[in-house]
Amino acid sequence: MSEPIIQMRNIEKHFGSVIALAGVSLDVQPGECHCLLGDNGAGKSTFIKTMSGVHKPTSGEIIFEGKQMAFSDPAAAITAGIATVHQHLAMIPLMSVTRNFFMGNEPIKRIGPLRLFDQRLANRVTMEQMRTMGINLRSPDQAVGTLSGGERQTVAIARAVHFGAKVLILDEPTSALGVRQTANVLSTVDKVRKQGVAVVFITHNVRHAMAVGDRFTVLNRGKTLGTAERGGVTPEELQDLMAGGQEMVELESSLGGTV
Repeated sequence: MSEPIIQMRNIEKHFGSVIALAGVSLDVQPGECHCLLGDNGAGKSTFIKTMSGVHKPTSGEIIFEGKQMAFSDPAAAITAGIATVHQHLAMIPLMSVTRNFFMGNEPIKRIGPLRLFDQRLANRVTMEQMRTMGINLRSPDQAVGTLSGGERQTVAIARAVHFGAKVLILDEPTSALGVRQTANVLSTVDKVRKQGVAVVFITHNVRHAMAVGDRFTVLNRGKTLGTAERGGVTPEELQDLMAGGQEMVELESSLGGTV
């Protein structure tokens, strides 16, 4: 196994007297889809916000590309190559796919002293990137609001990868989608992974995790219960780990405490 692109070591996060994370560890390899599972309140959101620079850890280390990092804000994490696609996408429905794709990163062309948005280049890149992800748009001028939920997720994922994401964090990308759109998003995740991008896939849906995951880490009440590799754990065992019941204790014991 290659050197992890990112390692989160014994991350703790306290909000006053509330302990949101109590020593969470996780590492992700390039080209790997590492699924982070847990029920509501398990600490998943706090953990990814710490990974992406929204929160500073109370204690613990973030090692990115072999160097210890302390991101001052999300912009610093994005600059380093850690991008997050949130459950509620940061898109403007009435604007075109192209405009949403290049929002904040508009290509510029010069005509004399003028600096203008290069619409032709932006349209071409948008169509190419969406085709690469398996989405055939009617037109790059199509409003994002006319796309399905899965297609909007794909636009956000393609945008992050195009602008240099080395680690892509997906926050519950399939939670509000139907069966067909979920399949499209899972297919997109597989394409991204095969491009060598490390994917952190946050979900509480074990079936979706098993469809694309290479490794699975389970959180419960702000703690890491363990990490399993594909083929080393069943969906039922992952579900039991998430529930944190007696089955969890028995599974940890059977696997030597390194689920």
